[in-house]
Amino acid sequence: MKSYNSFQVAQKQILEAVRILNLNKATRNLLIWPQREFKFTLPVKMDDGSVKVFHAWRIQYSTARGPAKGGIRFYPDERSDTIRALACWMTCKTALLDLPLGGGKGGIACNPRDMSERELENMSRAYIRATAPLLGIDKDVPAPDMYTNPQIMAWMLDEYETIVQRHHPGMITDKPLQIGGSEGRRDATARGGVITVREACKALQVEPATFAIQGFGNAGQRAALLHKEMLGGGKLVGVCDSRGGIYNPDGFDVKDLVTYKLTKGTVKGYPGAKVVDRDAILELDVDVLYPAAMENAITEKNASRIKARMICELANGPTTPEADKILNAKGAHIIPDILASSGGVTVSYFEMVQDSYSYFWEEKEVHAQLDKKLTKAYHTVIEAIREKKVDPRMAATVVAVARVAEACELRGWV
Repeated sequence: MKSYNSFQVAQKQILEAVRILNLNKATRNLLIWPQREFKFTLPVKMDDGSVKVFHAWRIQYSTARGPAKGGIRFYPDERSDTIRALACWMTCKTALLDLPLGGGKGGIACNPRDMSERELENMSRAYIRATAPLLGIDKDVPAPDMYTNPQIMAWMLDEYETIVQRHHPGMITDKPLQIGGSEGRRDATARGGVITVREACKALQVEPATFAIQGFGNAGQRAALLHKEMLGGGKLVGVCDSRGGIYNPDGFDVKDLVTYKLTKGTVKGYPGAKVVDRDAILELDVDVLYPAAMENAITEKNASRIKARMICELANGPTTPEADKILNAKGAHIIPDILASSGGVTVSYFEMVQDSYSYFWEEKEVHAQLDKKLTKAYHTVIEAIREKKVDPRMAATVVAVARVAEACELRGWV
């Protein structure tokens, strides 16, 4: 099977959008590379008294539309090209949702599962000491991503405020509520995805009666709960995590399954479920499939066996370009990641706004504003599909690239 460099995939998507929009050469060359890249080595004191050195990055892909915005990942196989790709896609997300933000991403090559809480705190603070001059609500605003969480954001905020000697809660998002976090942030990514599924079902007259979820972390669990709540029912018939997959054609009790996962750390062994290979979850005959795990899960190797009528990409980059072609030819409706998983960054923006004037919204207001943003973005993509005669992913990319390119032109960069 062909291996994929995520950044090369992202660059090809941008180049195709540039071609469709007939943008000039200078704009093309500007948009296919990050504006700023930073590489760090972080010395961190471990519990045994030794010092371990970790490699870390912060990439600011574009600030044409506003401050860079994007998460920080703690991941063993972290690489600069992966972070470049994610920063590029974050730039597209913020533009597609018409947020006054750019895109960025950061990461540390580490295995957080092998580290104690104190070691994680030491590493989190070391990252901020290295990146502090780059960060701020008017510069670059991080957030959690893979294997990071609100507690890690709290440590990072505290380290930053210690350095700058003033309160600056808006410099990082998805913090605990007690120190400037926003209501509605925990389920924002999943809620945004389910909103797009709701709109897609209306537009395509699809009944979301059955669904499956590949990846049962935070986004996958919340999507399972919200699918039933927001779409008036539906059976979750298949789910998997890193340790295995389970299937039940009669549907799972979602709340009970989530409780089991949180208690056991896996869905494997759930009572009354048929054990299946985790990759088989992608191939179930369902109305809606939520890929909510890693990039490149759907490839030319398995795309022809995917039967879902609608695919909502809660993960970043879960579908390879060749798989895209196969799925589109089969008539599957793909809600691309830069739209489907944009609920998180949207509510992060709301958190920045609330932090700026120290007045916080009730959860129902956050949900209402998120619904408004995602609904509008989905229908903007549908219009672009019809106007440009392209598939959903390229339609979303064209809308985003056009907005970033316009900002670059207005600034006199190109």
